[in-house]
Amino acid sequence: MSRFAILFVAVFSAQALFSQPSRWQQRVKYQMDIDMNVENNRFTGKQHLDYTNNSPDTLYQVFYHLYWNAFQPNSMMDSRSRELGKVLIGGRRGEGQPDWDTRIRDRILNLKPDEIGYEKVLSLKMNGVSQSFKEQETILQVKLGKPIPPHATVVFTMDFEAQVPIQIRRSGRDNPQTGVRYSMSQWYPKMCEYDYEGWHPTPYVAREFYGVWGDYDVTIAIDKNYVLGGTGYLLNANEIGYGYETAGTRVSRPAGEKLSWHFSAPNVHDFMWAADPQYKHLVRNLPDGRVINVLYKNKDNDPRMDTAWKTLADAAVIVMPFMEKSFGKYPYRQYSFVHGGDGGMEYPMSTLIIGPSLGAAFHEWTHSWYQGMLGTNESLYAWMDEGFTSYATALIENYYYTYQLKKHPDNAGLQKIVNQEKQELPSNHSAAYNSYFFFVKSGFQEPLSTHADHFNTNLAYGIASYSMGEMFLEQLGYIVGAQVRDKILLEYYRLWRFKHPNASDFVRVAEKVSGLQLDWFKEYWIYTTKTIDYGIDSLWEDGGKTKIRLKMIGKMPMPIDVLLQFKDGSKMIAYIPQYLMFGSKPVEDSSIPRTEYDPWKWTHPTYTFEVNHKLTDLKVMEIDPSQRMADLDRKNNKLELNWEGVSPPGGN
Repeated sequence: MSRFAILFVAVFSAQALFSQPSRWQQRVKYQMDIDMNVENNRFTGKQHLDYTNNSPDTLYQVFYHLYWNAFQPNSMMDSRSRELGKVLIGGRRGEGQPDWDTRIRDRILNLKPDEIGYEKVLSLKMNGVSQSFKEQETILQVKLGKPIPPHATVVFTMDFEAQVPIQIRRSGRDNPQTGVRYSMSQWYPKMCEYDYEGWHPTPYVAREFYGVWGDYDVTIAIDKNYVLGGTGYLLNANEIGYGYETAGTRVSRPAGEKLSWHFSAPNVHDFMWAADPQYKHLVRNLPDGRVINVLYKNKDNDPRMDTAWKTLADAAVIVMPFMEKSFGKYPYRQYSFVHGGDGGMEYPMSTLIIGPSLGAAFHEWTHSWYQGMLGTNESLYAWMDEGFTSYATALIENYYYTYQLKKHPDNAGLQKIVNQEKQELPSNHSAAYNSYFFFVKSGFQEPLSTHADHFNTNLAYGIASYSMGEMFLEQLGYIVGAQVRDKILLEYYRLWRFKHPNASDFVRVAEKVSGLQLDWFKEYWIYTTKTIDYGIDSLWEDGGKTKIRLKMIGKMPMPIDVLLQFKDGSKMIAYIPQYLMFGSKPVEDSSIPRTEYDPWKWTHPTYTFEVNHKLTDLKVMEIDPSQRMADLDRKNNKLELNWEGVSPPGGN
């Protein structure tokens, strides 16, 4: 390499380094030893936690999550679920469906003592000195005997015990749907996050999660007949076996009734595991050495289930290159799809999934990017996780089924799936838009900025977080251009992974990549319930030119694309930027000529532009033919003209 090339690389690397946004992160290093009793569904644990305070603040207290204490009668989760069950959604007055989460309902209230969940901290020391702590249901508050100064590392040591609850929500035991024995998520006392906004001791009411990145070293002693899967790398695979061993290695298990599974997980913010004596383990090796694990239980010995889980394993190998190309590099050496839980729930390097649905599998895996690596505070920005993940899932599903159709062009089922997706507008995301339109009309709409646990209904949380979050990215593509939006997602991942970005961080990346001002879009879509509605007001001919007047009916401004089709077969796009953008998006479809007009100022309810055609030349005009704009009433967006037998108009 020449001296010039070396200098260029050095300068470029320095620029890339300094272009990274700085935001300090707390750091954890867990070492846990767990002894599981499968007879009484309890375990004891010893936790050694190195906690590094990278903040500029002195900490006088710390907080831990004790999630399983939610699974006790009259807990916050129990009470909240029963209260939401009194809210009726849909139907005539008094005839709707209860709004509670059907997995929870009033089940917690009826748990028996041996069915509840709990986590009990028996002792807690910092640097060898006992600390005073107070259990407040799912939060442990610790008043420190000595404060933790900035940039200091301390050691917390803890003895604790827990009882695995009957499967209610996400974690638990003996789910009758799956037959899986243990789904072990939110299972250990976990340090709460402290960030630039302070402590986040969020009680476990329903959703969502926020954690400190760090390294986990976890050893689980359990009956030797059990097979485990979940987060991390199995360090003693050759003495465990069960499909984890190196190919060709003879497994040599130690004597005794229990096996100790030793896992290591670097740079993650949580640790999940699941266990069952009848798990089957499928392994798929990627060309670069990374591994896909699939662990499932076929409780009915149905051969169709075996086939479905094998299809899932193979599908993961197919879509991985597309996911990394579209959303960024997956940095870990393994990913595990683990049968368990109560639906689908994401964790670092793994997911609990109730069945072999490809859509659910793709969705939970994609959370590895938006929850696992970017790690926004889901309580405050659930839409940035669930919504972005839903957006990406739609693209992954389309890629997968298109890939399969190319291999099997005569498969009628695949043809139906792919053709349906092509016909739907906006492509791949129509379900999210339809949910949103229902949401607005339902009267239950709340802003995306609502805390995840504080939505008035489960309905509002679900549509706001999933559907409106998905639509945020699709509409962003409409505003800045789809290709630019795709670049934004990759740059967002590059700049903000492992840094807990917020909404403003994402929008700032979008502004830098696009060169447009986008704070208005963020403010309207996230912090208000104002809606979009544009329409064709009138058109007339003046001096041989056609004048077209549009009207802004809704209260949220947007840029406007208008497709014009003429009787000679030609087309054009009239592009009207939104004044607040202070710029314009690039041409998206070069096959159709585009004319850019002056920006539309949001204070003006109408906008008039002209085209160099007679009025009778115009056959069709349509506002937003891509239908990416969340326009509530599309009936006034399109006008088809039939001039046969009509005299040419004049004037206005």
